[in-house]
Amino acid sequence: MFKSPVRVEMADVVDEKENLANFLRKHFKLSPTLKEEGLELKGEEVSTFELQRMVNKFVNSKRLNLTHWVAAEGNVVKIKRFNREKKEKKNKHPVTASTIHHGW
Repeated sequence: MFKSPVRVEMADVVDEKENLANFLRKHFKLSPTLKEEGLELKGEEVSTFELQRMVNKFVNSKRLNLTHWVAAEGNVVKIKRFNREKKEKKNKHPVTASTIHHGW
């Protein structure tokens, strides 16, 4: 029985693609294939949820967990960037217009 391949998509951290492949080879004895959008592994080697756990360990070890998170969707494990809205800075001491009228 042939299982479909399990992929890792990492659009925001493409420069870490080879580091992740080496991490999976070294620590988990897996043989990922480098693809344009990320990595691909044979379905017999690992399940999606096991791969998600492994990729999460990699993200934590590289301290990417401050800006990225890992999610499993079908046969794909995705490394996504947090969407944080920029807050406007509030002036603690706003300057108000003078309302004093001099009536001499």
